[in-house]
Amino acid sequence: MSISDRLHLRENFLRTAGWAEATRIAFPGDASTRSYARLIKGDARAILMDAPPGESPPCPPDADAAMRRAMGWNALARLAASRVDAFFAIAGHCADLGLSAPGLYAADAVHGFAVLEDFGDGVFAREIEAGADEPLLYAAAGEALARLHEAPAPELVVGNGFAWPLLSFDRLALEANADLFVNWVPHYLERGAPSDAVLARWERARDNLIDQAMDLPRAMTLRDYHAENLVWLADRDGPARVGLLDIQDAVKGWAGWDFSMLLHDARRDVSPAAAEAALGAYLDRSGRARQALEAEIALLGALNALRICGVFARLVARDGKMRYQHFMPREWAHLRRQLAQPALAEMRALVAEIAPHGLARFKESV
Repeated sequence: MSISDRLHLRENFLRTAGWAEATRIAFPGDASTRSYARLIKGDARAILMDAPPGESPPCPPDADAAMRRAMGWNALARLAASRVDAFFAIAGHCADLGLSAPGLYAADAVHGFAVLEDFGDGVFAREIEAGADEPLLYAAAGEALARLHEAPAPELVVGNGFAWPLLSFDRLALEANADLFVNWVPHYLERGAPSDAVLARWERARDNLIDQAMDLPRAMTLRDYHAENLVWLADRDGPARVGLLDIQDAVKGWAGWDFSMLLHDARRDVSPAAAEAALGAYLDRSGRARQALEAEIALLGALNALRICGVFARLVARDGKMRYQHFMPREWAHLRRQLAQPALAEMRALVAEIAPHGLARFKESV
């Protein structure tokens, strides 16, 4: 579809939704194909979501490994391909749990447009930069995660008149995400591709981590839970004070994955006090044992950091999005800390071999 055709569809959608005459203020873009704008019409405020269909379709629930590889990245990694119906099904489900996800005012799920509730400008990262109480916000984020994870993870998520399958973050999805590291970090560092022998050792070390993950208890997982995707709603109570954004890729994953995203943030340093506040609030509500949760966060945090290092390397090396190299020193530090666990020694040694000069190069990028 041409850009002009897309613009024409968007104007028709806004006209039908009653927002065509609204003033629009665009938000900065991110790593996805989605774009957002604030709509202002008198005293009314809303957000326009423009989510073009993904380059590859989402994963059908019954797709086998071969089919997923043939379909492309979204099916392989079990991403929702920016589907509006996924976002609002999950948003409605979260609202039913007493959490805050944007309400739906109008939607065109076929073409990927929506008008949704405006949570305002209180994104956690900006609020903390402006002097907000970081431990207070992170404690609320931990409490919200506990509420999400304590509820049974449904096979089919239903909300706002939409339904979406909640797929498992399975072995194949974890493999594909972890492999971004070995496929793109050497390229970013201008090193040759790893040898077949190194790749065989990589697969063994990767599979060892995944084997451990498969033994952990499952929970509904938002997957992208961090300070740029959380909005502080001070006029609400309890876990509802945390506004949830970018939730369409939820899966049956693990509590430790969401915690890794929250505490091992690639874009900001989370203070020890804030990390403790989030963990403490979560443990108080969930009743989980601290040692077990921390071990889970370390394991899944290592897999997640491998993924994020690979994603950032690909964004820079393939897509020319140079701003992402400024996040890499922090993410490399997260990876190093998680791999310091004795149980992860095999992967730690292999990462050092694949990217021996990685830390120095990432430091140069700051």
